[in-house]
Amino acid sequence: MKTISTICVYLGSSGRCDDIYKKASSDFGELMAKSGLALVYGGGRVGLMGILAESVMNHGGRAIGIIPEHISKREVSHDGLSELHVVDSMHTRKQMMVSRSDAFVVMPGGIGTLDELCEVMTWRQLGIHDKPIVICNVNGYWTPFLTMIDSVIAGKFMREEDRRLLTVVDRVEDIIPALTTLPSETFDPTSKWI
Repeated sequence: MKTISTICVYLGSSGRCDDIYKKASSDFGELMAKSGLALVYGGGRVGLMGILAESVMNHGGRAIGIIPEHISKREVSHDGLSELHVVDSMHTRKQMMVSRSDAFVVMPGGIGTLDELCEVMTWRQLGIHDKPIVICNVNGYWTPFLTMIDSVIAGKFMREEDRRLLTVVDRVEDIIPALTTLPSETFDPTSKWI
């Protein structure tokens, strides 16, 4: 397996969510920093995104933010990061986040987080990348999504083996061990339709 030094974390920009998700974000930031893993994320200073970045930075880690100019202009960018890249569009942001990362972790979040999760899953299924994807199912947050994936597989719109596109853990403490023990596996995109 390729050495992991940067993790792209997808998570919510809302600060109105339950404290259990805020604590999970803060705890994971601390774990990342203490493990020497750099954060790649959406560049915001608000909600869970801001909590995670602050935790990484407060514990001596590196945080790399990538934010579109139209969002940055709303004064939600985090100016105290190790690196902040202001880009021209959401598409550029998402591509840069993928290219700068060795792995993906999905924490609780909204429709944007769901979009990013589905995109990196699709890109992995199509062979665009073979980087690990770990969902942290804090407080059962992602269980309805995982049930939907089961339904997609039952309907024959995904293969049974595509379950391996994702690794699911329930606790923040299990994310990094999951990433470091996942086998490197490249999917053959031509088998998707067979």
